[in-house]
Order: sequence, then C-alpha cells, then structure tokens
Amino acid sequence: MSSYRIVHLDRATIGPAIQLNKPACAHDWVSYDRTAPEDVVARLAGADIAVLNKVALGADDIAQLPDLKMIAISATGFDKIDIETCRARGIIVSNIRGYAQTTVPEHCFALILGLRRALKGYGADVAQGDWQKSEQFCFFNHPIADLNGSVLGLIGAGTIGSAVANIAEAFGMTVMKAARKGASSIPDGYHSFDEVIAKADVLSLHCPLTPETRNLIAAPEFKAMKQTAILINASRGGLVNEADVITALDNNEIAGAGFDVVTSEPPAADHIFMQNLHRPNFILTPHTAWASDEAMQILWDQLISHIDAFATGTPTNNLCE
Repeated sequence: MSSYRIVHLDRATIGPAIQLNKPACAHDWVSYDRTAPEDVVARLAGADIAVLNKVALGADDIAQLPDLKMIAISATGFDKIDIETCRARGIIVSNIRGYAQTTVPEHCFALILGLRRALKGYGADVAQGDWQKSEQFCFFNHPIADLNGSVLGLIGAGTIGSAVANIAEAFGMTVMKAARKGASSIPDGYHSFDEVIAKADVLSLHCPLTPETRNLIAAPEFKAMKQTAILINASRGGLVNEADVITALDNNEIAGAGFDVVTSEPPAADHIFMQNLHRPNFILTPHTAWASDEAMQILWDQLISHIDAFATGTPTNNLCE
C-alpha cells in the first residue's frame, strides 16, 4: 500500500472544536494553521495531497509541484484552484458538497429576523439608556415588521436556496423564485428577475459568483426594490455592488441589509462596510454562515472520505472529470 504525504495548509479555517479524523490510508500528515502565498510551494514540496480551504493554487504553483496528485478542498467553492491545469496534469480535485443545507439557511434567518425585528438597533438603544429615558414600558425608535404574509425573493434555488424557502414558508411567507437576469423564457415555478426584485420584502441570494453574476444586485436593482425591503447575502462576496448597497441605505431605497460575505475577506479597515457598522439596519458577520460545529464536522468527515476514496482509486466529487 502506498503511503501519502498530506499537507494541510490552513488548519485555522476549521473550528477548534471539530474532531479532525485522519484518513485510513497510510500517510504522513503535516498541518499549518495558515499559509502565506509565498510559502505554498515550499510547504507542498514532496506532497501527494494538499488539503486547503482559501489558499490559492495557480498554474505556476502547480507546475512546481510534480508530486501533487490530489487537492482536497475543505469548502464547496473552488475558484482559487486552477482546475484546467489540474485536469491537464491528471490531478484529482475534490470539494465538499451538501454540508451547509441547515447552517446557512438558519444564519440567513438570523439576519432576516435581526433586521425585520430591529434587534441591532434596539439592543444598542437599551445599552445607551434609551429605555430608561422613555419612561414607559416600551419605545419605538425603529420600525418592526412581521415575516408572516411577506414575500421572500429567492435568487438561486439549489439545495441551500430551497432550504431557505422551506423555512420561509414555515414563517408564512410567500416564496418567489427568480429566473436568471435577462432570461428570455421563464421556467415553470419561477418569476422574472425584475418581478422578484420589485415584489420581494426580503431578497436573499444563493447563487455562485461568476462573470455573469458579479454585481448582480447594484444601483438599478436597489432603485426597483421596495423601500421597506431588506437584502440578505450569505452566498458570495461580489454578487452585490458594495458601494451601491450603502448608497441605497443612505437614500432609503431599501430598509436594511445583512451580509456574511465580502469581496475581500477580511475586509480592510477602510472598506465601506467597515465604515457603516454603526447603522442599526446593516449587519455584517464574518463569513460564519457555514460554520456551525455540526456542519464543520460533516465537512471534515466528507473531506477525509474523499482522500480515502482517492487512495483506493475511486475518487469522489472530482471537479476535473
């Protein structure tokens, strides 16, 4: 049986409470909490298998790693890996699928409820003494709206989007699934993109970032939305024009926005989102929608199963097929 040298480049992207089981195949495992771009090739020298999440592996890196046979991604997204180069080299690239269908939808609804119930604003008000100043049992500094009877606009109706829709229906919301922007025909069960933008009380994004979806939601969409609507993006940074969403909040074109993703992570201190954290109707979380302990354990166990499948000659979730 072959023994594999396995190098994990970014252990810190998996929570400390997760049981990091190791593969059954014979192996030598080396782990680093973080790996800077300039250290990738040196650390992977002689490695058969690279385990990584957000570390990039481009064509130039791969060309310097003649022993590399597999890349096991501890995530679903694979935009940081040069898939075509891996395919040409015969390198197996396996990603994780189907692990976040509970955790991401729950996080989305945490953002939705936080905004619709004005939790951030009222929490700050209580902390600064506004309840005492009101001299009555409650006060009304921020509007509150029910979800029951409102419309969820869904852009992306895959596994996660469909799970969000199920929760929405349990809250008594009407779900409208959007067809592709600019589509000439509308599939059964879907509505035109423009109609969903115009009618949604909550607009939630669940699609990949591609050249076609970059800045999918920008100034024209915000101007077409209800002034009482909120936007949720727990999918991919770049789907929304980040300057335009702040302008939309400034101009009262929408009522609120909740984000778990940013185009550059972590965002710089001068990023427009970081400059607007004081807003009661804007919530930013640090890309943690996927990161429940339960989901991370499922993710890790699936990653190990991919390594063992590769070792037996039956690779799974191979992106290079």
